[in-house]
Amino acid sequence: MDWKSLYKERLTTAADAVKHIKSGDRVVISHAVGEPTHLVDAMVENREACRDVEIVHMVAMGKAAYAQSGMEPYFRHNALFVGGSTRETVNSGHGDFVPCYFYRVSNMFTKTLPPDVALVHVSPPDKHGWCSCGVSVDYSKEGAEAAKIVIAQVNKHMPRTLGDTFLHVSRMHHIVEHDAPLIELAPPKISDVEKAIGENCAKLIQDGDCLQLGIGAIPDAVLLFLKDKKDLGVHSEMISDGVVELAEAGVITNAKKNFNKGVSIVNFLMGTQRLYDYVDDNPAVNMHPASYVNDPCIAGQNDNLVSVNSCVQVDLLGQVCSETVGTTQISGVGGQVDFVRAAAISKGGRSIIAMPSTAAKGTVSKIVPVLDEGAVVTTGRCDVQYIVTEYGIAELMYRTVKDRARALINIAHPNFRESLKEAFEKRFKAKF
Repeated sequence: MDWKSLYKERLTTAADAVKHIKSGDRVVISHAVGEPTHLVDAMVENREACRDVEIVHMVAMGKAAYAQSGMEPYFRHNALFVGGSTRETVNSGHGDFVPCYFYRVSNMFTKTLPPDVALVHVSPPDKHGWCSCGVSVDYSKEGAEAAKIVIAQVNKHMPRTLGDTFLHVSRMHHIVEHDAPLIELAPPKISDVEKAIGENCAKLIQDGDCLQLGIGAIPDAVLLFLKDKKDLGVHSEMISDGVVELAEAGVITNAKKNFNKGVSIVNFLMGTQRLYDYVDDNPAVNMHPASYVNDPCIAGQNDNLVSVNSCVQVDLLGQVCSETVGTTQISGVGGQVDFVRAAAISKGGRSIIAMPSTAAKGTVSKIVPVLDEGAVVTTGRCDVQYIVTEYGIAELMYRTVKDRARALINIAHPNFRESLKEAFEKRFKAKF
């Protein structure tokens, strides 16, 4: 049967498609702004038809109604990354959380958490019957490839991104056409503190470097200070609107990359329509699953790879907590460790953990004698290279524990330096 006939045969409504989700099934949902919200809404509407459906998802950008109070008999959220809409169910004990490096998620689907159903969000098929996973390739494509049943939302607003992004119509068991604008993420407001952090980070970035940038005000602040750089490259788990500006200005060219030369390599996107329009059918951007983009041994083949990520706390040993506040899970591992280690492998690579020096309106230091009780270590002290705040840069790698602590105290907020020095002298039995 040709793909067009197959497509027509499998075309259905969301309400009918989600009836194929049965009690006890494990359902993987496409990631972030690639979430097929029309299918998710239909699944929640059909909740009385099933019990104990396990929802596996990373960043939920939709309503995440399946994770809200009252949904406990029908759905259990098993998070790979915790966000605002899923935090309560994970920390209440009803939901759950799987610590996993981003690049290993596809292994999880083939080994310990095989999906029964994948809800994916794709572009319309091309003339050969191939649909692009668009803004969310990451684990979404491989989750669909591993699932017993694939339910696809086909949306004309989904950009056709290039690279290893395609699923064929023959892989889709139920096809739902529903056109709706993608979820947009507005650029964050950048404070003076974040601008100072961005400027300090930019001091560590040179012409021709290959960048990995996370999401939020600090990575966007870094981009503000790169406008005078030349021939920057991108190999990053995600990009947002700031990268578009630098690419259109000729700052990001990928011309100096020694690996995947000439193209930006990404696994997912989060931003505004400007970003989605930029990547549509654009050969300058290639998207691949996280198993490729985030694998340290692959990403580390880029010379001069610079990773920029943020965190919650750093202790005086240089241990980095990026995902909990005490015992409360607030986010996840994501790709931070993937790229910290990739930068260590990279010839000329540098890894940066950047953060404001304080939290809670300046009342709490983010550089602390010891991590909060119950806090997890996301990036270990042996992996950390640079810590950056608005007060400067601390280089930690290959330094003694005392020198590491001194360097961190020197970039802490001045209001907390004396107490940190006292903690230093008590801990190390030495003068600061």
